[in-house]
Amino acid sequence: MADEIGRSARITKRVVDAAKPQADRFTVWDSEMKGFGLRVSPQGTKTYVARYRVGGGRTGTLRQLVIGRHGVITADEARDEARKALASATKGADPQADRAKVRADITVSDLCDLYLKQGVAMKKPSTIATDKGRIERHIKPILGSKRVNAVTLADVERWMQDVATGRTASKVKPSLAQVKAGQAPKDAERRRLKDPMAKGGKGTATRTAGLLGGIFEFAIKQKIRPDNPVRGLQRYRDRKMERFLSPTELAALGEAMAASDAAGGNQSATRILRLLALTGARRGEIEQLKWSEVDADFGCLRLEDSKTGQKIVPIGRVALEVIEAARKVKGSPYVFPSATDLLKPFGQLQKTWRIVRKTADLDDLRIHDLRHSFASSGVASGQGLVVLGKLLGHADVKTTARYAHLADDPVRAAADSISAHIAKALEQ
Repeated sequence: MADEIGRSARITKRVVDAAKPQADRFTVWDSEMKGFGLRVSPQGTKTYVARYRVGGGRTGTLRQLVIGRHGVITADEARDEARKALASATKGADPQADRAKVRADITVSDLCDLYLKQGVAMKKPSTIATDKGRIERHIKPILGSKRVNAVTLADVERWMQDVATGRTASKVKPSLAQVKAGQAPKDAERRRLKDPMAKGGKGTATRTAGLLGGIFEFAIKQKIRPDNPVRGLQRYRDRKMERFLSPTELAALGEAMAASDAAGGNQSATRILRLLALTGARRGEIEQLKWSEVDADFGCLRLEDSKTGQKIVPIGRVALEVIEAARKVKGSPYVFPSATDLLKPFGQLQKTWRIVRKTADLDDLRIHDLRHSFASSGVASGQGLVVLGKLLGHADVKTTARYAHLADDPVRAAADSISAHIAKALEQ
């Protein structure tokens, strides 16, 4: 098998971080504890495992117990869990079978913990953090004590109603430690809910129902229960407000950013805002943009990690000029590094955004509305929906062979056209 490659080292955080994915799955076995290993998938997912034989000796049935995903648990925590499992196996027990028996009667709270430990392998860390916050805030308080096998569709319907009406609203503002631990929604979610305490609501209920459904799908795969009680749930319509800037408002926004620069404001912040308006990119894609991702020759951004994974974002000439105006800072990989730590991306956008928004008299405007406005400007300038979808990152370009076509690609031409249209409006 591909994961039988012989590798051995004492599994520590340093060893785990150094384990790079290869074409085939492989396992690094611990040099001190026989049976304890780190499995690495071609996609880079790292999972701690414990291997043992049921019945003892070389003739016993081989079992492999999944302990958890690296990042959710540490190497030391995984070692402790492996030690317990392997010790149990030497006494004739079958940890995997024992786990199955225990799971048959676990609560929803236990299931959520198990899901975060073993069911999020393909999710990004930021998504996992959001899931943790929703679980702790909206799922566990109401459904946490119920046995997984006892949850019905009626229970889920009552739960969604409770979340929608604010029963899970936080009465105390979460601490910074809770936010870092993933036990509170991120700033972006609190802003979206228009309250730092997160009041719940229909939108939150609908989004959390999607997460709950995924958790029960995980339960099915783990043979904890045979069906998903979230199936058949009639959810609230998730009405996401979309705000589009008119040419007059774009001009006001451009004047406000110019005024900020003239007054000695944070130019990194205004450059980021300009790029968001000129490219339709997501905020995180520009804030975390690295110089290595900027391809000036082909006029595109080769993003290593975005909401939809690796992708290429064609950009117009005026957007590229904004990037080139940002001076490289020695020792930092980022186009817009943090002012306090060069190894971290820029993270002080809100202060400048509030000033610019107030100056432009656009108090109801959100940063994400710049992305919507890019799309609407594209439609106004005659671009097709397929081309716009590519510009907005709704489809990935995955092969190197396609890079060569970007210079003559109609998507690139569209990027030029739309960004030039917006740039002209910003400067009026």
